[in-house]
Parts: sequence; structure tokens; C-alpha cells
Amino acid sequence: MAPRVSLDELDPRTPVLIGVGQASERLTDPDYRGLGEADLAAQAVREALADTGTDPASVAAEIDTVVAVRSFEVSSPLSAAPLGRPDNMPRAVAARTGLDPATAITEVVGGQSPQKLVTEFARRIADGRTDGVVIVGAEVISTVRHAMSELAAEDRPDFAEHVDGSHEDRGFGLAGLTTAQEARHHLIEPLLQYALLENARRHRIGLSRTEYARSMAELFAPMSQVAATNPHAASRQSRTADELLDTTNGNRALTDPYTRLLVSRDQVNQAASVILMSVGRARALGIDPARCVFLHGHSDLRERPLMERPDLSQGPAATAALGAALEMAGTELDEIAFLDLYSCFPIAVFTVCDAFGLSADDPRGLTVTGGLPYFGGPGNNYSMHAIAEIAGRVRARPGTLGLVAANGGVLSKYSVGIYSTDPVAWHAADDARRQCELDAAPSVDDCHDADGTATIETYTITPPDRKGRRRTIVIGRLDDDTPNDPGRRFIANVADADEELLDRLATADDPIGTAVFVRSFAHGNRVAVSEERMTELFPVTTHRFRDAYEHIGIRREGHLLEVTIDRPGSRNALNPKANAELDEIFDAYFADPDLWVAILTGAGDKAFSSGNDLAHMAGDALLAVPKNGFGGLTSRPTMPKPVIAAVNGLALGGGLEIALACHIIVADEQASFGLPEVKVGLAAAAGGLVRLPRALGPALARDMILTGRRIDTAEAHRIGLVSRIAEHGRSLEVARAVAAEILAGSPTAVRASLAAMAAAEQIPDPVEAIGATTPAVLNDLLISQDTMEGVLAFVTKRAPNWTGR
Repeated sequence: MAPRVSLDELDPRTPVLIGVGQASERLTDPDYRGLGEADLAAQAVREALADTGTDPASVAAEIDTVVAVRSFEVSSPLSAAPLGRPDNMPRAVAARTGLDPATAITEVVGGQSPQKLVTEFARRIADGRTDGVVIVGAEVISTVRHAMSELAAEDRPDFAEHVDGSHEDRGFGLAGLTTAQEARHHLIEPLLQYALLENARRHRIGLSRTEYARSMAELFAPMSQVAATNPHAASRQSRTADELLDTTNGNRALTDPYTRLLVSRDQVNQAASVILMSVGRARALGIDPARCVFLHGHSDLRERPLMERPDLSQGPAATAALGAALEMAGTELDEIAFLDLYSCFPIAVFTVCDAFGLSADDPRGLTVTGGLPYFGGPGNNYSMHAIAEIAGRVRARPGTLGLVAANGGVLSKYSVGIYSTDPVAWHAADDARRQCELDAAPSVDDCHDADGTATIETYTITPPDRKGRRRTIVIGRLDDDTPNDPGRRFIANVADADEELLDRLATADDPIGTAVFVRSFAHGNRVAVSEERMTELFPVTTHRFRDAYEHIGIRREGHLLEVTIDRPGSRNALNPKANAELDEIFDAYFADPDLWVAILTGAGDKAFSSGNDLAHMAGDALLAVPKNGFGGLTSRPTMPKPVIAAVNGLALGGGLEIALACHIIVADEQASFGLPEVKVGLAAAAGGLVRLPRALGPALARDMILTGRRIDTAEAHRIGLVSRIAEHGRSLEVARAVAAEILAGSPTAVRASLAAMAAAEQIPDPVEAIGATTPAVLNDLLISQDTMEGVLAFVTKRAPNWTGR
């Protein structure tokens, strides 16, 4: 145990928790009022003010900071408040409770927030930057969903409210918690993310499906018994392990391995609040020392992103944070009287139990609230309720210790606090050093476009929906391992028609370790039981032109291919289908030996292409870009034959990125170029951020990228972006002339020159580049019929007859 001191010996700036409060209501309560978030939060704050044991108004007068835990309605860019909400939640709550804070803050997303905020503002108090803080959070998801589903529009409450005053909104804080690759494979829901970790753990400890289901039920059943006695619990029904195993009575399977009663319950109306103050200010207010609760140990650590973790079945940051908090408190876990381990999913609890030897039937219990599936999971604010419950218990048994372990993300952000009524001096954590140690651990290489034989590392699969379809997520390792590297990791979905693999995932006792074959597509990676089965499901087709396309026009004349983006009503912006068609067309162009030059242009005289069609960018369409990049060009590994961009108008955003990917740009004298993505909250990630600085130099490129400003054709020609200027309306005509000049040369020499220039771009030193590329060029030309034909034609003073070989 840490050395104890008397209250009078403490530095007056020592932080202390002096009040806690909880509020809740259920749809079935006889006095249910249907409160909005701000009103329910205010009720919790009033409870916390009263809990201080002194005049609430006097305490309120000393509060200079109100911090709101971010609710689910504002927890992602896609979230919404269907009934409205205050635009300044901390001040809306303050106005309802007699507070007049100088500072109002809304925290980032994450279930670690309550404990992390207690630690943060305790440190601010110790540093003398504040004296009194209210931290509060609330969720009214149950009320909102009830109103939206059961009430007529005219009967629904309106919780919208404008509140004046300063407000520090810290944003979402989602960096590192999800990636475009995960979204591409529909790995966004926590339910699926945690299921992957859970199945990885089951494999590691060697349990069958039945055995593991029993272990999860036995872990959570005691929590439901705690919830049954908690007046704020969303469900006050005690359940046995057998009941949690029973998949009837509403306990339906959600995804392997979870049923409904084993996951966090978010349909709740719950709020909780805590009040922190300096010891000096608490003394001045006459707070009873017996009500003072001190933070003896604390730690806040972060796990690396999901796909980089060496072992998906464990959470090193969680166990390190808990260990660090215990070390600071000078105690062992066995000496903690009260525990609350974040229990959104079983793996979150198992992670701590595995590391510290806790069992499901620990006599202390693993929760003081009843756990997230039974007490309820009020968004990011669950652990505020745990802190309130722990405070009550350590007050009732002076000298004991209570521990709160709070988790955010996918075991991503972990915060731990250890509480007691025994006075203790404030200690800063050594989290920076520990975080460096966690970050220095080996990580796993991630492969976005995976192709080849592989092994399943973990998985999850949902039950069939009404149409018989099942969602699947597989994380696997490519068979490119070495003695010190088990292979690159990838995410994939199972091909819908591969019933053999789907059945294996759904029924085999342990599908992990199964050999599979993975192939990458524009819509993501897919796995099948074998390469042969993959080929059956997705035949490798010869690249050929179709007779017609919906959004693209093509014209073939001799060795020249003309490609026209035909969406003039949308300024030739590309929707997902147009993108796919261009990709298909350029595949066919590069594969056709009789086509030597291509021209790309836009229909009409207004635009070459204005980039992404934002009207189609909701949901998966944001990620629906071919493997070869925007327009089938911007990420194409090689472009062995020339492509000319005939820019006949606007080349904006993705349109400019397509043009930059082409070998030559011919521009109408009235054309303009720009990357306006920042103005709509996007970035020129399809090559503009890379190619534009190389084409224009960093100074001008940064100016265009960061401001979204356009340049005209004259400036584009002056700085070398455009090679030729065409009179208005004649860009295609000039491009055809350029193509004719190229076709007059040897196609073999043209291709060899393009390949050499592409290779030389990767070598900064010119002499090294020449030495590296010249032999390859000469080797190609020495075996080319066109080389001999060119020499003979020159000697005999006749036009060469190129064959392209």
C-alpha cells in the first residue's frame, strides 16, 4: 500500500473527488419522463452536488470547469441527433444546475473517457490550473429510439438548443481506431471487431466452441446478478450461465461467437457525474473528510492499431495500464476490495483476467455496476457510473481500495484509476515511458491488396439474414513468411458463393489455421478454400473491349484508341461505375498488341473531368475505386504504352489526378487545373499529393493543394504541367496530332523509353539511373524487329513499317 498521510498534511492543491451522482430512467418506469440528454445529465450533476454533503449552491459557485463526455449522437462523422441536441452540451448542463464555468469542454470518443478525464483534471488541479471541475456524461438512446419508432413526427420532442459561451470541442479522436482498409471490408462495427479478438483468444487457449461459449456465460452471469440489485441498471434480471447459453427468448446469435446477452446494451437512458476539487477548496467549503475520495493510482495507455498488433488475442496496453496503476498505488490486485472491469464484450474482461489470474467467480466480483450488457452501456460514459459506485463503496469501508478499468475503441485506449478515502499525495504517472515501450514492440506488416496462398489467423461470421446471406470477416497471413516473420496480414471477406469455406467457418470447431487462397479486387480482398475454387468463382478473363459502355465512349482507329468520359451533365465526374469502366478499358488497351497510343478526354467543351461525383460518395462508394486507381490509371503499377490527356475544360480533383497519371497533357487554351478537395473535407489521395509536387515543384503544389486554387492553361504550360496548348475547342485535334507523331516512331522504342523513364524516377542520381536503365533498354531493342526495320528504313530512305515487335 502507498504511504498514507493525514488530510491536514496534504498540499492544498491535492485533487480530491468530493461528489458523485447518477440518474436514469426506463421506458417501463411509472414515472418515465422521456428526458433529453442535457436534462438527464443535469439530474446527475444535481445528485453529485448533493452528494458533497454541503450546500450545493456553495459548491456550484466554486466550479470553474465543466467537461462533457461525448455522447453517441456526436461520436463519428456519420452520427446524427434525430431529435436535436444542444450545440454546447457542457454549458447546457451548467445552465440547468446553477454552474457558471469559465471553461466548457467536450471530450473525444472512447469508453476510457470518464477515467481519463478524472486523471487529466486531477492533474490540472494539482498544477494549480483549476480548483473545481464537474465531469458529466449522459445517453438517452432508449428515449430517442422509442420516439423515432413509436411516436408520430408531431409528437416527438425537440431537444435542439443553442447555448452561448465558449466551448472547447476536442473532436472525435478516432485516429488509429479504424482505417479505410477495414471499412472496405465492412470491419467497422465493434461487434465484429471484438469477435475477431475473441475467436483469436479461443484458438490460443485451445477451447472448443461449446467450451468457450460456456466460459463467456460463466464470466458474465455473476455480473447480471449485480445488475439485478442496482436501481440504475437497464436490466434488473439475474441470469444463470445456462440462460446466457440459451439462444431462445430473445438471446439470438449476433455473430460468432456472440449472442445478444453477451454484448454491451446501448439502448439505455443513463447519466453520471463526478465533482473534483482541490483539498484546499474542499476544506474551505467544509466538506466532510469522510466523503473525500483520492486517486491513489492511475494510468492511461494506448494500443497500436488493430492490424499492427502482434497477437490479436491479447491487449498489452490494457494490462500495462492496470499494472502501472497498481504500482503507483503501491499495492497488488489481491489487495483491491472492489473491481470494475470494462465489460463491453467478454474479451475485454478476459484480457485482464488472463494477465492477473482473476477468475469469473472471484468473491469480490468483477463489476460494481452489473456490467455493460446488463447494467447498460451508456455510450462513452459507462465508467463514470463505475467511478460513482466505487466511490460509494470505499466511503462505506474506509481504508479500502477500489479499481476502475475503462476501455475505449477495440482494446485501443485504456485508462485505470484506483480510489480510496485514505488521503494520499498526488503523483504524476510515468505513462510516456510505458507508452514508448509499448510502441517499440514488434508490429505486423499489413498487406492491403493480398494475393496468394494464406492461412486464417482469426475470423467471424454472422448468421444468415432473411435472404440467406452471411457477413464474414477473415484476418489472415500470407504464406510469405520467413523464420522471423510469420507473413503479412490482410483483411478479407469470404466469397459469397464459397459454401464450403462459409460452412467451415460456421461449423468447424476451430477454423483458425485453415489454408485458403486470397485474391484482391477493386471491392476488396476475397478468400476461398483454394486457388481452383477462386478461379471458379472469379474466372480470370481476357481483357477485351465491350461493344458499349454506359458512361464511357471509345473509338478505335488503326493503332490509336480514343477514350471519352461521357458524363457531361456531371462535368464528366466519375461515379463508381464509370470508374470501373475506365479501369476495364485501360486493361484492354494495355493488353491489345495492335493498340499503341491512347487519348483520354471528356465529352462536351466544359470539362475533362471534375473528379469524383460526390453525389455517389455515400457509404461504400467512397472506397469504390479500382485497384488501378482513380479512372483506372492513378495507381496502375505500370503504363507500358503512352496515354495522352486531351484536357478540353476543367481538370479538377480526380480529373487532374487522372491527367497527371497520363504521359502527355494537351490542354484547351480555356482549360483550368486544380485540386479543390480540401474545400469539401477530402484530400487528393489518388496521386495528386504525390504527382503534383513532382510535376510543379513543392512550392506551387503546396499552394494549390492547401488552398484549392486553380491555374489556367497558360500558367500550366509555363511551369511544365502541359506540353501543348490547343485553340479553344481543338484539344482533341491537337492530341490526335501528338498521337500521330508518336505513332510515326517505333512502338517498341516508345515502350522501352517509357519503361526506362519510369525506372529512373526511383533513382535520384542521374549517373546511377543511366547505369541502371540503359542495359534494359538496349536488351529490349536488340531483340526487336522494329529496331532492324528502323535502321534499314533509314539507310534505304523509306518510311519504316513498324510491327510493334
